[in-house]
Amino acid sequence: MYLLKKLRERIPPEHRKRLRRLSRPVMDFWENLRERIPPERRKKWSQRLRRLSRPAWMGTLRRTRPLSSHFGIDRGTPVDRYYIERFLEEHQLDIHGYVLEVKDSRYIDRYGTAVDRREILDIDPANPRASIIADLSAADSIPSNTFDCFILTQTLMYIYDVHSAVSHAHRILRPGGVLLVTVPVVSRYCTPKADYWRFTLPGCSALFGEVFGQNNIMVRSHGNVLAAIAFLTGMAYEELSNRELDVSDDYIPLIITVRAVKK
Repeated sequence: MYLLKKLRERIPPEHRKRLRRLSRPVMDFWENLRERIPPERRKKWSQRLRRLSRPAWMGTLRRTRPLSSHFGIDRGTPVDRYYIERFLEEHQLDIHGYVLEVKDSRYIDRYGTAVDRREILDIDPANPRASIIADLSAADSIPSNTFDCFILTQTLMYIYDVHSAVSHAHRILRPGGVLLVTVPVVSRYCTPKADYWRFTLPGCSALFGEVFGQNNIMVRSHGNVLAAIAFLTGMAYEELSNRELDVSDDYIPLIITVRAVKK
């Protein structure tokens, strides 16, 4: 049945009527035979036919350990950065004025436009680049209405109280300020003891919508099953084509991006 269905899909509509007439005896025979086969065996045959028609060639990915234990950095650029950097490039006009970033200023330096002043936030006082030492989920020490833009990439999964973190991110933005966020849907652990969350599209819509208002957020998913498998196995995005990476599958995304504006 599955193979016949796929065959019908390839036949032009004007020829399908004739095909139905010619294939009727075959279909009747199949239905009679199908009724005599126990359901469990019928299911197994159907699954086997599906495997034969769409074989899963694992190749070098048929392994229990990843190709890289460092997100693919030792092979090139991690796959998730393809989507992170494209998102920031699309919204680089938001990165202006007084800008805050976490851990270092790599994205301010790369995508900033007319940046007057920058600050680096980190919870680790040993970070020499950090100008603000604070936990974003308890960031009362950071003044309200301060920043024009806050770049918050791949960080919220390490913060247990994400609701408070998003509330503080909103509070420290100036009216009209923009929060640019990326979070993982699929990822290996970076720090197993402090890697709390993975995110979904509805979850992010609810999380940021409650704080910023649904009309002030844009939430999108990026990636597909190939990108997710490549990232988990430690491949670099240079090993995939843009055509492969640009396909979006809302059911199996790799990351989620959020653009939220404080009104």
